[in-house]
Amino acid sequence: MEPEVRPAPPAATRRRPSLLARLLAVAALALAIHLGWIFRQVERLREHNPRTTSFMREGLERLRSSDPDARLQQVWVPYDHISENLKRAVIAAEDARFLDHDGFDVAAIEEAYETNARRRHIRHGASTISQQLAKNLFLSPGRTYWRKADEALITMMIEHLLSKRRILEIYLNVIEWGDGLYGVEAAAQHYHGVAAADLDPEQAARLAAMIPNPRRYARDPDSPYLDQRTEILLDQMAYARVP
Repeated sequence: MEPEVRPAPPAATRRRPSLLARLLAVAALALAIHLGWIFRQVERLREHNPRTTSFMREGLERLRSSDPDARLQQVWVPYDHISENLKRAVIAAEDARFLDHDGFDVAAIEEAYETNARRRHIRHGASTISQQLAKNLFLSPGRTYWRKADEALITMMIEHLLSKRRILEIYLNVIEWGDGLYGVEAAAQHYHGVAAADLDPEQAARLAAMIPNPRRYARDPDSPYLDQRTEILLDQMAYARVP
């Protein structure tokens, strides 16, 4: 009796990727394109000044919601035309270890965490100048985990591609100093009637003190907090190192 011959099983059919896998692949591709575009924009900043920023566009849109003819005030000035007093004041106020870190101040993050834990709510942040620049140039003012992750990646690009001197130059020319007021030259002329190159120590310290909440302090220039913060910065400026 001959043995029974059974037909070979059909070749395994290739399984199509699941919908989730395809969605993840599309998301990864979109993220790669997005980050590649930002990398090219940051690389261009080595030689080209930004014409506008994400925060400027948001600010202009907000102003034009009530005044269609609203315009932003900003005048770009090169690094050497910005007062040394202002550079020292801003570093003292916003990022005392600016020259020592690679974009993230770990010590400041730990200090902020401990302070917030003691007060049981988030009051103090630890964003460096490089992180603030990443946010101003490319991101929205909102706070989400995705935006913080984006900010971290862009910060690393900024630190890798730009010098500290260039980072500070761009930062001082694009940050907000009041409603529709951007950059140190416009701020110096608006608040003190002088060019950015001519800011004295007290004027510089007062402008630096406004950075965390510029629109609020523009409306309340005689704020006791602003006076106190200015005095503190005048003492700290002597220890600030600039690029």
